[in-house]
Amino acid sequence: MNDDSPSKILIDNVWHNNPIFIQILGICSTLAVTNNMTNTLIMTLGVMFVAAFTNVTVSLLKNFIPRKVRMILQTLIISFYVIIVDILLRAYLPEISKALGPYVGLIITNCIIMGRAEAFAQSHGPLISAWDGITSGLGYLWVLMVIAFVRELMGFGTLFGIAVLPESFTTWTIMVMAPSAFFLLGSVLWFAKAMILKQERGK
Repeated sequence: MNDDSPSKILIDNVWHNNPIFIQILGICSTLAVTNNMTNTLIMTLGVMFVAAFTNVTVSLLKNFIPRKVRMILQTLIISFYVIIVDILLRAYLPEISKALGPYVGLIITNCIIMGRAEAFAQSHGPLISAWDGITSGLGYLWVLMVIAFVRELMGFGTLFGIAVLPESFTTWTIMVMAPSAFFLLGSVLWFAKAMILKQERGK
């Protein structure tokens, strides 16, 4: 299979080279927003949007950006798209924007986006770079959504803000606190690593 084929990029970014449990990137948001599935979904979709459009822009401009200022310009490009996400959230989802607070702005510092721009978009065409950004965001999304599912369900008895557990259920306060995200992230990392090793041994 071609290393640059869409299917190979999808599998790598979602599983074999996942930004969360393989590269250990984007951990701040894992701790900050994953006690609510709605906020987590919006945050991860924002990262996906920024990653895709940053990759496209970097790919289109790569031959015109001097090497000495490449990282600075990549940061400016990321900032531009993050500002767009922030404006859209403030305009159309003000409650979620308020709940996410400064973490939307911190997408600028998300190493996943800068990493993909530097490692992939800098040496590939715009279309495949857009796909790389989308799939990197998808790999980020599914891990955070799994963690958010457990935290919101056990911490509030809800999913997407809708009560799904009986009133008699005693919620786990620890699940809405940051330490639970550490524990769940470690569990996901352990499970994923074990599955990957099992797949490699089976080849």
